[in-house]
Amino acid sequence: MTAHDSFDDRLDDDDYPAYTMGRAAAMLGTTQSFLRAIGEARLITPLRSEGGHRRYSRYQLRIAARARELVDQGTPIEAACRIVILEDQLAEAQRINAEYRRTTETPNPPAAG
Repeated sequence: MTAHDSFDDRLDDDDYPAYTMGRAAAMLGTTQSFLRAIGEARLITPLRSEGGHRRYSRYQLRIAARARELVDQGTPIEAACRIVILEDQLAEAQRINAEYRRTTETPNPPAAG
């Protein structure tokens, strides 16, 4: 594997912190202060580069985009962050539940006769 292949693999990773704060804000159509505010509300915790700069993953950008939708609809930022956290927890619980159902479902045994 080359260094280039390793870099490409990281970019495909939803959790890889590939985006600077400025780039993330531009992609979301929001301000850097909005990203700082949702960080302070503990919705997302960006990783820090060696120089101390915030770096965001694609997953974090999806979460931030959902919070922005709610704020744009008039929801206070703290409430929007709590809603997004609860939505994310619900989605994860539903995923776990579906996986549990798949693993516990057994085909009906043949009838004894």
